[in-house]
Amino acid sequence: MISTVKYIGDLRTEGIHISSSKKLITDAPLDNQGKGEAFSPTDTVATGLASCILTILGIKARSVKINLNETFAEVKKIMGTKPRRIIEIKVDIYFQVIVEPKLKLIFERAALSCPVANSLHPDINQNIRFHWPD
Repeated sequence: MISTVKYIGDLRTEGIHISSSKKLITDAPLDNQGKGEAFSPTDTVATGLASCILTILGIKARSVKINLNETFAEVKKIMGTKPRRIIEIKVDIYFQVIVEPKLKLIFERAALSCPVANSLHPDINQNIRFHWPD
């Protein structure tokens, strides 16, 4: 078991990570009867994709002894209707380190193979863009 999740009322949940006791609060978004005061469940999916990509990049960077600290992602989620679901996740990755073109390709291929990317339904458009310093 990785977590427990409890409905705490007013369209809000509290997840507890079993091994660390860290909490994750979700709230229904404003456009779906919620207060929008925390990540929505679909926000966590989109954010999870970016987090997974950055983690895989960190693993790859460690193996080639490159520091990717300060690399960050901007995430945008687009919702569809009928049924209400995620139709696109846009992730822009911003690198802060200059690397040779061959390593850029290695990093980008590794990023696109992250487990979350491979787990999402193929109907969800994953628009992943990489931004390298000049």
